[in-house]
Amino acid sequence: MAQELDDLDEVRLEVLDKLKAQKEKVARAYDKKTKAKSFGVGDLVWKTILPLGTKDRSFGKWSPTWEGPFIVNQVLGKGAYRLSYENGRLHDSPINGRFLKKYYPTAWEMAER
Repeated sequence: MAQELDDLDEVRLEVLDKLKAQKEKVARAYDKKTKAKSFGVGDLVWKTILPLGTKDRSFGKWSPTWEGPFIVNQVLGKGAYRLSYENGRLHDSPINGRFLKKYYPTAWEMAER
């Protein structure tokens, strides 16, 4: 019976090691898909249309999901940003960086400016 108790401790340690390995594998898979976003003052960004899931009935299912471009006016910390329109007017409220993406102007837009 004492031998079985010793074996039980070894089995528990093995299971604990397997559990840690599985958790590390899941964490690596998750981290591979997530991208850290950071923007600097003066960057051009797109802003998602909030609240998520709202649609403009005139467009139907082709309703736009992003609007902009906006200019990052101030970095507030913890992933929050203050945006301004291209004419310099400040946007209403700060927004989290997860609702922003980098704006890359096309060659046509660059020629117009």
